[in-house]
Amino acid sequence: MCPGCGGADIQTVSQARSGKGATRDDLFGRLAPGPDKTGDGWLHFLEGMVLTGIGIALAYTGVQQDKPLYTAGGALLALVCFLGTFVVVRDDRREKAAAEAGVPRAERLWRPARYCYGCTSVFCPDGTPWQGLLTPEQFKKLVWTEAGYGDQLVMGDKAKDTEVPSGVLTGRFQDPSGGSNSD
Repeated sequence: MCPGCGGADIQTVSQARSGKGATRDDLFGRLAPGPDKTGDGWLHFLEGMVLTGIGIALAYTGVQQDKPLYTAGGALLALVCFLGTFVVVRDDRREKAAAEAGVPRAERLWRPARYCYGCTSVFCPDGTPWQGLLTPEQFKKLVWTEAGYGDQLVMGDKAKDTEVPSGVLTGRFQDPSGGSNSD
């Protein structure tokens, strides 16, 4: 039974992400346990190298046709794309590493959670490891923040701007100072 509305139409968040109305209500994204980092680094590397190649080709054309603007512009474009590629790939690796490291912490909060279709809220039946009713956005922010990848919430995601009520975490997830402790 849902502690909010008393309804019995509840499922685990895992089931709700692919259950009835999941597409309509975007439950797959709103109840995501973490960012989907699936090797974008290689794709970004390839894109960057193609852009670098375009810069090199432009510089080569400038040398062949005696056009200093093409030569300088192409060389600058190639350099910026080359360096930018490595910055983007490094950031992708860091985000992927943070996502992988946070999976166990996220799972401890995400796995016991239930979604109520009646009041569209998320809760833990026994009140541990967290308590109370949360919106899907509050739940997502709680899980992502405690897992260490809350900074990967993207602009436009309502979870990024939502506030999680204080006192939600219980047991070993709560430290005496009132902050969270996800270790």
